[in-house]
Amino acid sequence: MLLALSEQFPWLYLTLVTLLGLLVGSFLNVVIHRLPIMLERSWQQEFHSYFHPEQAAPPSSAPYNLVLPRSACPHCGHQIRAWENIPLISWLCLRGRCSQCQAAISPRYPLVELVSGIMTLVIALQLPAGLQQWSAILLGWVLLALTCIDLDKMLLPDQLTLPLLWLGLLLNSQSLFVALPDAVFGAAAGYLVLWSLYWGFKLLTGKEGMGYGDFKLLAALGAWLGWQALPLILILASCVGAVVGIGLLLLRRHQQGNPIPFGPYLATAGWIALLWGEQINHWYLSTLL
Repeated sequence: MLLALSEQFPWLYLTLVTLLGLLVGSFLNVVIHRLPIMLERSWQQEFHSYFHPEQAAPPSSAPYNLVLPRSACPHCGHQIRAWENIPLISWLCLRGRCSQCQAAISPRYPLVELVSGIMTLVIALQLPAGLQQWSAILLGWVLLALTCIDLDKMLLPDQLTLPLLWLGLLLNSQSLFVALPDAVFGAAAGYLVLWSLYWGFKLLTGKEGMGYGDFKLLAALGAWLGWQALPLILILASCVGAVVGIGLLLLRRHQQGNPIPFGPYLATAGWIALLWGEQINHWYLSTLL
């Protein structure tokens, strides 16, 4: 059905795909905000139950997950109504403020929705309708969520990176993006490359240069795109990270020695490699040779 729609009414298909991307972006805002809180509560409960079983408090009866409780204003507790949750439009109509207490609503919420919609549209334009296109769209959504969580919390949750890795291997069992051996070697090499850099840097300096989540994210990208894409991903991520880091230091918005999350640069580089990796490699090799 979707394939027929994309062939007969491409403009309608692209419009619906973009609207879906905007709606998913609204849900990604929930994931970005709530998943770290859910993990922190789970870790605290596990810690107390293991080390202080006699003091472990019973779990809260109020559910807190990606569905419940309903979204509400963090300042006054006003529950967000349906019309106030329309991607982009509601934020513009409310002029970026809560309808109840007039507290400012972060512009990041509509920005995530907008980026999600644009990413979805770009993938729909670059790849033909079908399983590969929708798999790439799903990958883009997860990478966007990981990027924002890492920027907020310096955390790349296993709950997102590990399913992404296994899904990439499963999809490539049918050679959807690359052959399965390339995907397996990509997953292993992606993890081991950053793992080796981590331990080499730690042995030389006594400091940790990155987190284990970065290893798993690069392994997931290797599982999706194969080992051949890893050099390009690392080069792009390192270059962008260096430029951003130097820019922040020059603008004095970042103290020297403070950590900078590497996950967003890996995610961005992986998304670029997904869509334009072959063209970039061809341009590079033709220029070099």
